[in-house]
Amino acid sequence: MTERRFFFTRTAVEAGINRWDWALLPLVLAALVLLAMAAAAMARPFHLGEPLPLSLDVAYLPYYLLRTTLRMFLALAASVVFACVFAVLAAKVRAAEKLLVPLLDILQSIPILGFQAIAVAPFIALFPGNLFGVELAALFAIFTSQAWNMAFSLYQSLRTVPGELQEAARIFQLSGWQRFWRLELPFAMPNLLWNMMMSMSGGWFFVVASEAISVAGQDIKLPGVGSYIAVAIEARDLGAIGWAILGMLIGILLYDQLFFRPLLAWADKFRFEGASSEQAPQSWLLTWLRRTQLLQKFGAWPGRWITASFAPLKKSYDGRSIRARPQPPNPLWTRAWDALIAALVLFAVWRLASFIHTEVGWGEAAHVFQLGLYTLARVLVLIAVASLIWVPVGVWIGLNPRIAGRVQAIAQFLAAFPSNLVFPVAVLVIVKYHLNPDLWLSPLIILGTQWYLLFNVVAGASTIPTELRLAAQNLGLKGWLAWKRYLLPAIFPSFVTGAITASGGSWNASIVAEYVTWGDTKLQAAGLGSYIQQMTTAGDFPRIALGIGVMCVFVMAMNHWVWRRLYRIAEERMHF
Repeated sequence: MTERRFFFTRTAVEAGINRWDWALLPLVLAALVLLAMAAAAMARPFHLGEPLPLSLDVAYLPYYLLRTTLRMFLALAASVVFACVFAVLAAKVRAAEKLLVPLLDILQSIPILGFQAIAVAPFIALFPGNLFGVELAALFAIFTSQAWNMAFSLYQSLRTVPGELQEAARIFQLSGWQRFWRLELPFAMPNLLWNMMMSMSGGWFFVVASEAISVAGQDIKLPGVGSYIAVAIEARDLGAIGWAILGMLIGILLYDQLFFRPLLAWADKFRFEGASSEQAPQSWLLTWLRRTQLLQKFGAWPGRWITASFAPLKKSYDGRSIRARPQPPNPLWTRAWDALIAALVLFAVWRLASFIHTEVGWGEAAHVFQLGLYTLARVLVLIAVASLIWVPVGVWIGLNPRIAGRVQAIAQFLAAFPSNLVFPVAVLVIVKYHLNPDLWLSPLIILGTQWYLLFNVVAGASTIPTELRLAAQNLGLKGWLAWKRYLLPAIFPSFVTGAITASGGSWNASIVAEYVTWGDTKLQAAGLGSYIQQMTTAGDFPRIALGIGVMCVFVMAMNHWVWRRLYRIAEERMHF
């Protein structure tokens, strides 16, 4: 049995070898040169209406891949910061939770095109005559496709920290800042990393929309894989689409080996158990980097800064002080806050009713609500089917680290594969065999969002303590009894997080999946997504707003009446 440390410290490493430092320096210099080239290109002068050069020549594809990957990593860094701030406030401040969680439900239900339409003009106005504003708009669009999943994951992890660890933090009198770095973030790290992978892959689904921007009647296509795919689709160049997919695969393999796999191997020490796992994740790059003196010196700086911040941010009193006794919140403040939220909700309902009465009419609103019920039925059925398929697969992968290492990159590629490239095939099959679009367009909704379930279940299964697995084996738990007694309860919090994000993503995906075109052929299924797409094409902004508003209402109702109740069950009964 090896004692494990459950907080951030500088681990013992091998003695540095100078030749490893020299081998690392060329890679660092090459990366810095590439980043400088991409940054210079992003800051080039730009005038609205000026077409940006974009070629389908394969020779340009590596450069486009670099630009897209850089945007996605910058958005990922912003998403991590947002997730930490949101999760801490929502999990620790009851008043903030009442406002932030419903707000996040609304944000994840707004289509990415809605964020883009809002964000493009302000960012361009901030940086007139410069491409940097358009780049920021693209980063914001990618951020909206990554942040919500990570925020829900970290929030769920903070709400399900084991009681014995919380009691230990109280005994050691850790302040809120110390508790976050010593306990909460390390406990959430394995789940957060898997959701970072999912968010990174999910960003590829929206990269076409984020890099091909329409503003002021002008189409702006930023250099990148997404815009390359958009141009290839317009030109119906299947060869270029194939090269783009190959470039995506190579990019995913590279950042899996160079970024996510080392992080997963490093984060294995934060597993909640007293003994090391039987088959810990391995990374050749992490082993190499641990042998470099130069990198060890640079890598020690963040840990030193965090440790140095513990002293000024510690509690100013010990556990015996009167100030250390928990003080119940003033009920007057709680009631005032609840009254303010109720007033805001009533104001929103009044504004919605006024908008419907004056702009679209109650008959149209009833029709849109009926379409929302159709889409709701599709989403629920598809989430149930995807759960039956991917929960067993995710548990199998999570319980076998060697298998997880082999299929990790494949799962990321499948999650990153733009499902809109499958739409033309679906159109041809439905037209050829005269199939019902209301039924056969439905699976397209779940193509890009089913992976949220898989990645979250894998994350939950991979954090099951080894002692619990061995105890289940010793007790002879097999088949349905094993699932009922320890597998389903162990992964339940992660499954709920995956179901929430998959559900929200499915509502977004319905906009492009219920109304599919290929050339002159158009197919549509009755539903809220096709309604929003048709109104967007027609430029009917009141009905676009009505469709998005009804979608937000459905998503919030589902999260409140279904997923939040499951969250409470996970917090009270089904976690370690």
